[in-house]
Amino acid sequence: MKKACKYCGKVHERDFECPHKPEQSRTSEADKFHYTSQWKEKSLHIRKRDLFLCVACRANLRGTVKRLNNEDLSVHHIIPLKIDYSLRLDDRNLITLCRTHHEMAEAGELSAGELSALLDTPPGGSAV
Repeated sequence: MKKACKYCGKVHERDFECPHKPEQSRTSEADKFHYTSQWKEKSLHIRKRDLFLCVACRANLRGTVKRLNNEDLSVHHIIPLKIDYSLRLDDRNLITLCRTHHEMAEAGELSAGELSALLDTPPGGSAV
């Protein structure tokens, strides 16, 4: 029995392995880490440390819509896991960001230096 291939558009036998089929991506050590209880506990610890607010919004960085932003938060690795996996649980490498600032950080629009400097900013003031 034959079927239309969704990868190349041709008709093949049902058990034919199309060479256009993309390879399955393997889950990296970093990807697996995000599902561990260790990460979930550390992520909660960092969000508590940052008062459940986006640290970049609190510092009024570009992209800020409101200063006290507690919406759509996640914990960001300043130095990515793929660059230095050993920093995965280091408090000085973790920062709470809203979706907008997290996407900016992932895209390189916010540098590691800028984000690290924010960790030295007290909740209501300017950088020390």
